[in-house]
Amino acid sequence: MKKCIIVGKPNVGKTTFLINFAEYLGAKTIEFEFAFPDGTKFKKKYPCKSAISDLVDENSHKTLALQGATLEIPVGKGKKKIQVIDTTGLIDGIHEDPKVRRSISQTIYEVLNSQMIIHIIDGSAVTKEDLPSSPSEVDFQISQIARLKKGYVILVNKMDLPGAEEGLKIIEEKFHGNVIIPVCAINKKGFKEVKTFVAYNL
Repeated sequence: MKKCIIVGKPNVGKTTFLINFAEYLGAKTIEFEFAFPDGTKFKKKYPCKSAISDLVDENSHKTLALQGATLEIPVGKGKKKIQVIDTTGLIDGIHEDPKVRRSISQTIYEVLNSQMIIHIIDGSAVTKEDLPSSPSEVDFQISQIARLKKGYVILVNKMDLPGAEEGLKIIEEKFHGNVIIPVCAINKKGFKEVKTFVAYNL
């Protein structure tokens, strides 16, 4: 089974995307396998409708473990399974909290070892450098590594918010040459195109 990781800065919508993408594909529940940097692992099943309230927070670095879920993607007349993994938000520099630092190291390892990478950027924060989710050097570093893989896509998220259209144009300029899909993880806009991309790369 192929592995796909979701990466990006804190608060760009990684966890929301995974939960709502699972629901878009027809799942009523989503079973996460949590894998912490210290080796601790456990599984927990959530109804898709309530998973966001349990797992998503406005504060940075709510996610401190790899959160993997197996999804079924329609391919031709059948379906293929893929493990999609939500990760800790990456930042420029070194985080002061050792727990976050270990989780970030775990994410970087997955970037280097996954066949497919979904890189989420907050389109509404492109021109707002004071926001934690504003694109920065770490996004370019992700792109430089991930673009060497066949299955790399940039999702420009939060297209429902003010400033996102302008942000999308800037991202298309700065990340020219990559596959870029505008999405809104909240209302599932652009998910058809994401499904097509994932299916093509399975």
